[in-house]
Amino acid sequence: MKYCIIIPDGGADLPLEELGGKTPLEAANLPNLRALAAAGRIGCAVTTPHGFEAGSDVCSMSLLGYDPTKYHTGRAPLEAAALGLTPGPRDWIFRLNLVTTGQPGTDVQGLMLDHSAGAITDREARALVHDLLAHWKAHAPDALRGIEITPGVSYRNILVDSGGRDYSDLTTTPPHAIPGERWDAHLPKGRAAAMLRALIDLSSDFLPRHEINLARVEQGLRPATLAWMWGQGTRPTVPSFHARFGVKGAMITSVDLLAGIASYIGWDRLNVPGLTSYHDTDYAAQGLATVAALASYDLVCTHVEAPDEASHQADWRTKVASLEAIDEHIVGPVARAMRGEWSAAANADAPLLARDATTKADASRSPSADEPGWRILVMPDHFTLCSTRKHDPTPVPFLMAGSWVRSAVQREFTEEAAAASDLIIDPGHDLMEYFLFSGLLRANPAR
Repeated sequence: MKYCIIIPDGGADLPLEELGGKTPLEAANLPNLRALAAAGRIGCAVTTPHGFEAGSDVCSMSLLGYDPTKYHTGRAPLEAAALGLTPGPRDWIFRLNLVTTGQPGTDVQGLMLDHSAGAITDREARALVHDLLAHWKAHAPDALRGIEITPGVSYRNILVDSGGRDYSDLTTTPPHAIPGERWDAHLPKGRAAAMLRALIDLSSDFLPRHEINLARVEQGLRPATLAWMWGQGTRPTVPSFHARFGVKGAMITSVDLLAGIASYIGWDRLNVPGLTSYHDTDYAAQGLATVAALASYDLVCTHVEAPDEASHQADWRTKVASLEAIDEHIVGPVARAMRGEWSAAANADAPLLARDATTKADASRSPSADEPGWRILVMPDHFTLCSTRKHDPTPVPFLMAGSWVRSAVQREFTEEAAAASDLIIDPGHDLMEYFLFSGLLRANPAR
């Protein structure tokens, strides 16, 4: 069997006035997804466990078959793995965002305006972090004891504290969860919070005056005015995907979070030139790379960040466009390749997407997972609402199609249709077992 998981990050949404009461999924022109849905199964999954926030770390871990209540220790440790960092078991790891906040004397003074500092470039972000670290060392040397910062992609950075501080009671807030709110109401809280709050305060004095930010303002771009720490945790212990499911996997993504999860579960990360977190990404290159990777791996997961970033900017037009691009350049090529290369021998008179079904002679038995065949899972990790610019824990829609996948009822791949389905996966991490093996005979049940 060959498997492909396509994640349109934050692709699910609520109906929007601007779209005539439709969601972006409903409004977008998605012929390939519609065709898969007509021959597949539609359902919804609870990817945000009770007591957790609907973050990409929690929801992606759940989507990939790992129970966050067992394996999640924080978002930052997952991203650190993608950067090749090897913190000690007692080191604390933070995500450090460069964000845009409302400046004194403006009508948005003190508000969190943009969690991504206007999608700041890697080059600009790295220079700012370098100079900010020097500023911190000059003005708060004791606070910097044991601290190292590693730049990631764009506004994303990783801070590792190996100085022996205890953050076990610390509470932090993701900046993308408080757009338009006063950021000082969401500063870190807890015994060790004073040091982090001091560093944030120092960054608010230094960054707005930096020449890079002054140049960005002149260009009409949002400056990085604050360093915001959140997502803390220690290094988790996670069993490999192959040990659990007997399947060899790979990840294609532009973001460190998904790459970090892939690292922990033993998947390879496949780098594709031209990928970004935004709508300027090379969708076609990602589709071609996904198809090529399927020749070498049992399962390829291909993740696209663009719908989520568009939602965080309340940009419904770009969200619709990104979903359409995913359908055209990734879903379409992957579905065509899988049907052509890995379909099981089947009744030639069957509909195109059902030709992988068992023949009448085989209908009474369960096929082996090792037999030729294919399956595709298309699923956002969580809702991201254009109306609020925030994530939402509503159970997400999923589409499963391919070999030996049947449904008595045809449904559209939409939020409403998924919620009306009788296929509800709760907890969401159980979906992976269903996707990989439902209707199949596992040759080695101990996997």
